[in-house]
Amino acid sequence: MKNKFGIKEVVATGIGTALFIVLTNVQIPLGFIPNTSLQPRAALLAFFAAVFGPVVGGIMGLAGHAIGDALFYGSVWWSWVFPDAVFGIAMGLFAKRFAVKEGGFTTKQMVKFNIVQVVGNLVAWVVVAPVLDILIYAEPANKVFVQGAAAFVANIIAVGVLGTILTAAYSKIGAKSSSLTKED
Repeated sequence: MKNKFGIKEVVATGIGTALFIVLTNVQIPLGFIPNTSLQPRAALLAFFAAVFGPVVGGIMGLAGHAIGDALFYGSVWWSWVFPDAVFGIAMGLFAKRFAVKEGGFTTKQMVKFNIVQVVGNLVAWVVVAPVLDILIYAEPANKVFVQGAAAFVANIIAVGVLGTILTAAYSKIGAKSSSLTKED
């Protein structure tokens, strides 16, 4: 019987979370929307979740965002931490359908990947983040829904471009090298 969360997933969680934290400070501010930016770490999260599944994606999104906020900003904005976990879980739930590990990340899977990432980002940033901003921090609804919508657009661009390229490249290269030492 296969172990669904083995040593590869533990290592991937650690490496992915560390990279997510490092990328916290790599961002392109959306000057017209305060406290909102395009962040490549969203693409990294989508990639790791698409390869290693929902547990890796959820932990990476939660721990990576929380630790990154604490280190770089001095406090954790939980209403934006949880949406990254939700997004990571959503992407990971479809990992088998993307066939990244098998080298089958074809145009059809790329389309699925991007449909899932758009829906996952929609739920995370247009629903979860603003609602938690209102419930936890009593932020004004008009402000947080605009920020959530901007984060949604920025993330679908980052994941759609960088995430798709990264995932396709790994599927072509990583699947070939891992098939030589198949132990899954």
